[in-house]
Amino acid sequence: MNKGIVAVVLFFIGLFIYGKFGPSLPISILTQQKGEPLVVSEQGKASGPPDMALVSAGVEENGTNLATVQNSVNSKAKTLADTVKKLGVKSEDIQTVDYNVYPNYDYNVTPSQISGYRVSTTYQIKIRDLNKVNDIVGSLTAAGANQVGGITFTFSDETKAKLMDVARKQAVDMARQKAQSLASSAGITLGKIINISETNNNNINPRPLFATGAVSEKSVTPDIQTGSSELTTTITISWEIR
Repeated sequence: MNKGIVAVVLFFIGLFIYGKFGPSLPISILTQQKGEPLVVSEQGKASGPPDMALVSAGVEENGTNLATVQNSVNSKAKTLADTVKKLGVKSEDIQTVDYNVYPNYDYNVTPSQISGYRVSTTYQIKIRDLNKVNDIVGSLTAAGANQVGGITFTFSDETKAKLMDVARKQAVDMARQKAQSLASSAGITLGKIINISETNNNNINPRPLFATGAVSEKSVTPDIQTGSSELTTTITISWEIR
């Protein structure tokens, strides 16, 4: 066999063996199909002091007579509402979010029998003057609340709208800069924006206040700090490529 042909055959055999069993090559491939847009996503953030607080507070009682327990709970719930109203909370900012009646069973007899009832009611209270948060929370326990679930510092609709405008502008500016940088590096030209979308989840988790249970005769005013809260949004923009 001709030495040249043998050399060629050996070369391709060696190439095959290297490709099959040799080390993988660090190759990164980026493809852009014709007509596909350039899509960039960026997150914007804005923070500030909250201007509203949400507090959950209520009353729970047990007794053998359902009507007696209900009347007692209703009376104490009204006292809670009247108490916070005197501190400047408006009626429309006091909302009943739970009202439950559960039977208590005696399992020491067969068959088990209802031995009494547990009744609870819960308010969600919006506090728009944060200077009154400590006084209002302290007054709830003093007025008979034995169920205080937590506190959430949040933003009014007006404040939230202003902060979201800041976060959106930041996200859009960052997305535009990134797209221009990518286009310049790739040697392409950005055309018009053909799509823009937004994703955000700004549910602020409540912070625990204190454990539920019986109310002591003297209630100490808590020291609750509002701190700062942050809103985020993710903007996705698609550009036409020229």
